[in-house]
Amino acid sequence: MKDQIQAAMKGILPDHLGIQIEEAAPTRIVAALRVRPEVTTTGGRLHGGAIMALADTVGAVGAFLNLPVGATGTTTIESKTNFFAGVSDGIVRATAEPVHIGKRTSCWTTRIVDEKGKLVAQVTQTQMVLS
Repeated sequence: MKDQIQAAMKGILPDHLGIQIEEAAPTRIVAALRVRPEVTTTGGRLHGGAIMALADTVGAVGAFLNLPVGATGTTTIESKTNFFAGVSDGIVRATAEPVHIGKRTSCWTTRIVDEKGKLVAQVTQTQMVLS
């Protein structure tokens, strides 16, 4: 499953950012992003937009994996991010788990941690089912 999702992201933002899907199941999605100059701020820290894009990607994958029969897709309708620590090197890992999965929406919480397991950010997002 994770290889199919990775292939579907070819050529779009997650691919350009270097997001790598590591696990993909209906109740847990894990992806990694290597910190490198093109995804940092002028201060050399991982850009908040890159962190948010990573979280949005894993939350969207989770929503997609839980689409009801007949649905055509999903879209983010709300997202809230708390930033706790900066990261200047290494790999960050995002783990998304559902808070709610319904017929019209799903809500996901994503924790982003550095290589030492330190919490970098937490994102809560709501995805709407498209039909």
